[in-house]
Amino acid sequence: MSEFYNPRRTRNLYDPESKEPFKLSRSKVDLSLECPRCFYIDRRRGVGRPSCPGFSLNSAVDNLLKKEFDIKRAEGKPHLLMTTYGLKAVPFQHPKMEEWRDTFKGVQYLHPETNFLLFGAVDDIWIDENDNLLIVDYKATSTEKEITLDEEWKDCYKRQMEFYQYLARHNEDLGKYKVSDTGYFVYCNGQKDREAFDGRLDFDIKVIPYKGNGDWIEDAVLNAHKYLISDIIPEPHPDCDFCRYREEVEKELT
Repeated sequence: MSEFYNPRRTRNLYDPESKEPFKLSRSKVDLSLECPRCFYIDRRRGVGRPSCPGFSLNSAVDNLLKKEFDIKRAEGKPHLLMTTYGLKAVPFQHPKMEEWRDTFKGVQYLHPETNFLLFGAVDDIWIDENDNLLIVDYKATSTEKEITLDEEWKDCYKRQMEFYQYLARHNEDLGKYKVSDTGYFVYCNGQKDREAFDGRLDFDIKVIPYKGNGDWIEDAVLNAHKYLISDIIPEPHPDCDFCRYREEVEKELT
């Protein structure tokens, strides 16, 4: 094993005896739903799932979209996509916008029952003509199929949107605003049917509305807390590939 690799983490571990708020990201709450055992081993024992390399092209699309919408944010004007889709909205202006986009800060809410400092980094927030906030998430892909939210694996995108809406509703800096149940996915689809690459990638961009329902979130947060305060490792989710892999490896090593 390389001397530079240590799968065990010593930071950001939950201590049931601590009175300090414990930062818990949207993605970790989602992990607790996906597999309680993986979640516990990560946040209590410091051994997370193996990470994957980041999708650099997706990040590039995100960054360029943010720059594009920020131009209109500074002008107080709607983006062409908004008018194309008949949305009477403009990018939301707020001094903390960059903080809310920061992966390590995001929109935050201190959950009183658990003392979890819940957070998640939004891609954008728009505001409509009635001063309702619209949570916006950017997505990038390349497919010949029609872009929809119907595939089962995109349920995680829907939960992501719902969690951001939940955070915005409970964030003290956004308390005077109403957060709309309807958020928007700005979906960029890289086109592969061009005659040549010519050093550029063209995208078709679609704005997809989604009406969120965050009724699951309170139970999910409370269950995540229940897992972490216990000294008993939870049972794995039956569909967890990581837990099945560990079990099979253990069989081979015994």
